[in-house]
Amino acid sequence: MSGKVGAGELGLDPKSGKEPELFKWFLACYLFGHRISQEIAVNTWKVFMDSGIYSTKQISARSWQQLVDLLGQGHYKRYDESTARNMLDMAAFLQEKYHGKISQIISDAKDKKDLSDKLQEIKGVGPKVAEIFLREI
Repeated sequence: MSGKVGAGELGLDPKSGKEPELFKWFLACYLFGHRISQEIAVNTWKVFMDSGIYSTKQISARSWQQLVDLLGQGHYKRYDESTARNMLDMAAFLQEKYHGKISQIISDAKDKKDLSDKLQEIKGVGPKVAEIFLREI
């Protein structure tokens, strides 16, 4: 895998504005956010997709250990425990504040800066994750 992986390479169209596409892209960006190879992040994202994890509810339905195991299957080992914890916090936050919908964050934001700021309120999302996400929506 060379260069930056975009939504198109993952078969996604987040510009459609459809919640499943937005969440799948957000999850990919979330995994890209650590100092880990793109190949491992993509492999891990595919494990999540193959496991039917397309929403915050589906993340919340998993235990911390189940998420650690899924991350491990994708070889996302260096950050598996902290990422699993952050994912559970992320899912709970999004469900509580935005009805579990990335599209709600987008519609609530005044502009791209506000959207970036709102995204960074999510556990595990820093400037890099927000930047990657914003470049495709």
